[in-house]
Amino acid sequence: MSLFYDDIRIGDVSTLGAHTFTREGIIAFAVLYDPQPFHLSEEGGKASMYGSLIASGWHTASVCMRLLIDWRDRARASHAALGQQLPKLGVSPGFRDMRWPAPVRAGDTVAYSSRVETMRETKRPQWGLVTSRHTGLNQHGAEVFAYTSIVLWERRAA
Repeated sequence: MSLFYDDIRIGDVSTLGAHTFTREGIIAFAVLYDPQPFHLSEEGGKASMYGSLIASGWHTASVCMRLLIDWRDRARASHAALGQQLPKLGVSPGFRDMRWPAPVRAGDTVAYSSRVETMRETKRPQWGLVTSRHTGLNQHGAEVFAYTSIVLWERRAA
């Protein structure tokens, strides 16, 4: 992982990790955050256009964020253990194009990854702006989740 803006290259791909969605996990998330019938029970799912219980899109997004943060923290810890300088963490001014092109069902394993799409300078010389596309593919290779993020990355001091 590149920790500084200066080390990142367009096209860089990072494997964030995978998560298996369980019936219990799907329902527990739905009860708290997205209580629609097709997320709450098999019966609700069967009565829907999906034909079965499915995970909330927000659940798939939350898992992606968890895996992204865990991946970042592991990389930072690895660099710190080598005595390397760590950059300040940048903020995200937003995201776009979030989509859920296919449902995630109980038992599906979704593998998440991130690909750098664009980079640009900012008005603040100590920061660069990186745009990345994050995707989740199920065990059959079908895309089930995607979004584009924009994040400020610290540059190395000159």
